[in-house]
Amino acid sequence: MKLIKSWRWFGEKDSVSLEWLKQNGIEEVVTALHHIPNGEVWPEEEILKVKSKLEAAGLGWSVVESLPVTEAIKTASGLRDQHIHNYKISLRNLAACGIKTVVYNFMPVLDWARTDLHYQIPGLGESMLFDYPTFAAFDVFILKRPGAEKDYSPELLKAAKAVFEKMTPEEAEKLAHNIIVVTQGFIDGVIDPSIEDYKKEFLNHLQRYQNIDDQKLREHLAYFLNEVIPAAEEVGINLAIHPDDPPFSVLGLPRIFGTESDMKWLANTNPSLNNGMAFCAGSFSARADNNLVEMAKKYADRIHFAHLRNTRLLPDGSFYESGHINGSVDMKALVNVFLQEMKLRSSRIPMRPDHGIKGPDDEGLNANPGYPKFGRLKGLKEIESLENELLNKNAR
Repeated sequence: MKLIKSWRWFGEKDSVSLEWLKQNGIEEVVTALHHIPNGEVWPEEEILKVKSKLEAAGLGWSVVESLPVTEAIKTASGLRDQHIHNYKISLRNLAACGIKTVVYNFMPVLDWARTDLHYQIPGLGESMLFDYPTFAAFDVFILKRPGAEKDYSPELLKAAKAVFEKMTPEEAEKLAHNIIVVTQGFIDGVIDPSIEDYKKEFLNHLQRYQNIDDQKLREHLAYFLNEVIPAAEEVGINLAIHPDDPPFSVLGLPRIFGTESDMKWLANTNPSLNNGMAFCAGSFSARADNNLVEMAKKYADRIHFAHLRNTRLLPDGSFYESGHINGSVDMKALVNVFLQEMKLRSSRIPMRPDHGIKGPDDEGLNANPGYPKFGRLKGLKEIESLENELLNKNAR
């Protein structure tokens, strides 16, 4: 039994055609209704429009990534209860259309962060980098978040200042725009890209978390889960929280799902197996103290979806995306955990090749940051090769 080969598709504007996906062995598409504003109900007729298009191309759709959790829910403010009510209606509508798994995240303001969207790995191609000194330079000297310098060691502040002093004003502006706008724009980000003073608006969003620490944010997540999990159980949908990316605090924001202890908290807070996770190897692997194989083994029954990619950690806490097989994660051992879990379930787990290295064949193709067409296909084939090797070995 093999993992379900899936592919993240961003809708009609995606440069990858459904026909190409089918021709290259993709079984299911992972997508969302990106045109519906966060917090509003996903109507059944809109869900069916997408599903019908996918099925006409011979592709399935069982995983939604993502049904966004609004900032009102994360901060327990304003329209929180209305948004949760709408969320439950959307879950029922998705279930009525055959959706089995819904991914979400509980990351405040910023879904993911990288400092270089065009990082060159010698001899391999273009990837993405989170460089700690550069991110600190953005935070302290470009964004000028009040009190930001308190979140960094003297050594890191010194390195950040050196990075900033080498930047031109244009380079500093590009860095800020990439972090705040470019990396968030295609995944329902909180900042309207048309806003002229986007840095000021971003600071306003950060300010809303001034009195929300990890414990308070966990209380908000617990409230959300205890409201929506009964609805998910009723209609047979698995909720899957995506780990924080990176899995540690940035910009002074609380981060509550990036370690094994966070997994334990999630399971204890609501023991229903419908309360699960999207196991993103790339996100979890950006912490040196995370043992991904052991984490996956311990909470395998809650893994409803797998994102498989690798990272290479650097001594100062920086990291870059190193493809799918090579890096800090023992990908073969991790894939084997999923294969063993599928035996126990007698059902398959959907997997998608997450991100990828951009090579020569991807030059000139329009793609969102981290989502090269051929770079992801290469990763998918590498993972499938690992699967075949493990299945052959286990069959002996």
